[in-house]
Amino acid sequence: MNNKVLLSPNDVVSFLEKSPENFTREDMLKFICENGIKMINFMYPAEGGRVKTLNFAINNYEYAETVLTEGERVDGSSLFPSFVQAGNSDLYVIPRYRTAFVDPLSDIPTLCFLCSFFDKDGGPFDCAPFQTLMRAEEAFHKGTGMTFEAMGELEYYVITDESPLFPATDQRGYHESAPFAKLNDFRADCMMAIAKTGGQMKYGHSEVGNFTSGGKVYEQNEIEFLPNPVDTAADQILLAKWIIRRLAYKYGLDVTFAPKIIVGEAGSGMHIHMRLMKDGRNCTVGPDGKLSDEARRAIAGLMQMAPAITAFGNKNPTSYFRLVPHQEAPTNVCWGDCNRSALVRVPLGWSSGKDMCSAANPLEAHASIDTTGKQTFEMRSPDCSADIYQLMAGLCVAVRYGLSMPVGEALKIAEDKYVSMDIHKPENAAKLASLASLPANCAESADCLEKQRGIFEAEGVFTKRMIDGIISSLRSFNDQDLLTRASNDPELMAKIVKKYFYCG
Repeated sequence: MNNKVLLSPNDVVSFLEKSPENFTREDMLKFICENGIKMINFMYPAEGGRVKTLNFAINNYEYAETVLTEGERVDGSSLFPSFVQAGNSDLYVIPRYRTAFVDPLSDIPTLCFLCSFFDKDGGPFDCAPFQTLMRAEEAFHKGTGMTFEAMGELEYYVITDESPLFPATDQRGYHESAPFAKLNDFRADCMMAIAKTGGQMKYGHSEVGNFTSGGKVYEQNEIEFLPNPVDTAADQILLAKWIIRRLAYKYGLDVTFAPKIIVGEAGSGMHIHMRLMKDGRNCTVGPDGKLSDEARRAIAGLMQMAPAITAFGNKNPTSYFRLVPHQEAPTNVCWGDCNRSALVRVPLGWSSGKDMCSAANPLEAHASIDTTGKQTFEMRSPDCSADIYQLMAGLCVAVRYGLSMPVGEALKIAEDKYVSMDIHKPENAAKLASLASLPANCAESADCLEKQRGIFEAEGVFTKRMIDGIISSLRSFNDQDLLTRASNDPELMAKIVKKYFYCG
């Protein structure tokens, strides 16, 4: 049994004793027959990023085989109203066997699959977010010879009734333990269920944000994933949000992934870590153990494209209520090492060369361990209003753009945008003034995408139809002065928060 299979909590992987990328239709039918599966679920994100589900009760072996082979027909205009017209709306959904998992929260034994969309001619549906990401991934590999890997951080608030016992300290919830954190057990249950869907998580913890309001406790949590090929990373985030919401509903809790739910308290982001891989080696780190030139050029691409990337990663007005100074959210286009005020952060990467394990555990022999695989660079602007597939595709394009620039030019951009300080401190006002700002609202985000759309449409990655739909959707909010008005009008603020409370 290989290491990808050993200890896997995914029942399908464990039963078949093979990695998901090697799953076949025959494997799926064998699993159905030998594990008492009564239902098949097709799952896929629609416009707006929320999971949709199509159920099939298994009638007999032939029907199960037909469903797995031929898929089913769906109404594309209902799933993608910005991209598909009702007059020509039929699409096919076909399961991707490598995504198979047993629904961990269903009383009926149910085998679930994420699906791909195909058009009436049997070709991949060009505006499907997943297909867009696949094109981005293909163009990246073709243009650079590397593969693009990513992992996401999901931040969210869990809401429950207030208790007088062991009250939390306002805005001091980072890594808090029970009993001061009331919902750690819920997060642990979520992680166990996410693992059963195939989600590969790095860790979970309580986050900074916590407050009480109206007799309710609001506790912020985070679940962070491990690096994977970018399409798998996107699949895992999609399913994790679905699991967290379902489990919250089952337990009588409320959950929001909204980027901002109250002024003055921490908002929730969806930071994306990235790394560049080639032949199993992390190209993000150079031979000297430091950030490589390739990584700096990739970051330069993110610096150039950052304003437009908000169109994929920050899709409703409350996204821009979060992107304000002094809330651990970025506002300016810059990057830095371990710097949480920067748009792109290069976190600690175990690059000291010291064996800390043997120092902490004297009985362990000193060892020389290659830790270069751990180094990533992190985009901190996105939040869970994003369509995760569009966002990952946008980041992939931006990184490829940086790597395609003349080397000297890209490295100069990286040098100019580097910051080693908290840019919001008064003594750093001059540096702050030299940095471009992120868009302040959806309308500005749409304008930025319009200006740079050619880069995203190059190599056929994003279709013109998809970019038009995103721009139209962003401009429809008409939110140019909404933050100012809402900040001075509590009733308007409450109305906006309620409207986008369950976004993404």
